[in-house]
Amino acid sequence: MLKACLNGGRRREEHPMVPTTPAELAADAARCAASGVAAVHVHPRDAAGGESLDAAVIADAVTAIRTARPGLPVGVSTGAWIVPDPAARVAAVRAWTVLPDFASVNAHEPGAAAVAAALHERGVMVEVGLWTEGAVDAWRRWPVPVGRILVECLAEEPAAALDDAAAILTALPAGGPPVLLHGEGPAAWPVLAEAVRRGLATRVGLEDTLVLPDNSVAPDNAALVAAAHALAAA
Repeated sequence: MLKACLNGGRRREEHPMVPTTPAELAADAARCAASGVAAVHVHPRDAAGGESLDAAVIADAVTAIRTARPGLPVGVSTGAWIVPDPAARVAAVRAWTVLPDFASVNAHEPGAAAVAAALHERGVMVEVGLWTEGAVDAWRRWPVPVGRILVECLAEEPAAALDDAAAILTALPAGGPPVLLHGEGPAAWPVLAEAVRRGLATRVGLEDTLVLPDNSVAPDNAALVAAAHALAAA
């Protein structure tokens, strides 16, 4: 399964094709779906361009994507950097009027289990983000079911990222939820190749990398998706 991560915390100053508005996210999601992604992950933005968990902001982004591409699963982030207070993150999730199909929760963040519980109560599939081996232990104490595990290798040096991937994957319990493996920056493509080699789901998009496998600047998210498919086929 290939997911497109359309924007993350990227700014237009980093790449002119980073989608930020609901209309831009919707158009980009449709292009990526036409290129063969199974889902999209987005960080909805408020009017000032900041990442937000506000009910209206989430609703506008999710609704626009679903209108542009009906049936395409849409996920959002609940990262603590968006709303640092755990209780406020839980309240934000409970206030959502339009629900995404899934949402990521980083297991190492304060209040992660409570945020995951709030999502589960609302019927939103939880993706647990595991950045370290220690995060695996934190997640395993959750009473909340998880639909997908995100093994997120944040080291930019490829060898270090691949070592982190191997360590986290080894620490996972057998027979657990499906795993999506991805990296960022210079490690994005090597980790994606490792995910393909292992037969795991993965993701690609301007959130994770601005360049194609040959290190040239990617024109847009759809070009990154096409490159990921070509790498997998090869």
